[in-house]
Amino acid sequence: MSKETAVYTHGHHESVLRSHRWRTAANSAGYLLGELRPGMAVLDVGCGPGTITADIAALVAPGRVTAVDTTREILDQAAEVAAERGLDNLEFTTADVHALDFPDDTFDVVHAHQVLQHVGDPVQALREMRRVCRPGGVVAARDSDYAAMTWFPEVPVMDAWLDLYGRVARSNGGEPDAGRRLLSWARQAGFTDIIPTAAAWCFATPESRDWWSGLWADRTVGSVYAKLAVEGGHATPEQLTAIAEAWRTWGAQDDGWFMVPHGEVLCRA
Repeated sequence: MSKETAVYTHGHHESVLRSHRWRTAANSAGYLLGELRPGMAVLDVGCGPGTITADIAALVAPGRVTAVDTTREILDQAAEVAAERGLDNLEFTTADVHALDFPDDTFDVVHAHQVLQHVGDPVQALREMRRVCRPGGVVAARDSDYAAMTWFPEVPVMDAWLDLYGRVARSNGGEPDAGRRLLSWARQAGFTDIIPTAAAWCFATPESRDWWSGLWADRTVGSVYAKLAVEGGHATPEQLTAIAEAWRTWGAQDDGWFMVPHGEVLCRA
């Protein structure tokens, strides 16, 4: 059984968590909501700071949600979110999705949001998610697709950002265009009952443009991603600064528009 070999490109810099904490079950797991019922046992893989996890826990209570991620630090933040919301039906533990430490047929729902793009073997990850899902249960995965992201107006250096991000992510062992591959990966993992869908985030209001452009500008120069870009020989600090400035230039446009597309799969175990 394989183990994690990829490096998490984003890390847990404040600019990364700024976007992750914005996520809710409504804006990031709408395709799954119709499957959730009170009393279910749910595994949330790669829970991050736990905002989606907490929403799911509220929907399945008194059922239990087990949330896993790779570091205790981010799990502690997720536990704080649960405590702030008064939820007591969650538990948090570290795990490698390639080799989950749970018995077969443990959960009714196994969920992963923006996880498979960052792992070394997404097919093995889905096999493990399938293994721990009860017969008749659901494995749900949603990932963005970087090459399909688009924006207006054109800011030339933004193209350099997209190219750079793809090179850094792949050098770390991930696949940034995961969204379009989810159906294929699920089929390779042995699923035959699959509902593939797509959805998108759109940042086009003054507030959302400012937020989205600001966090990516900060991420480009201050996060683990920035460090990996320089240390891997993909960009110089000066090039990263120029890309960050391009993000802010785009964000200041009154007619600025940015779309983040996602692939989704609901797989019946």
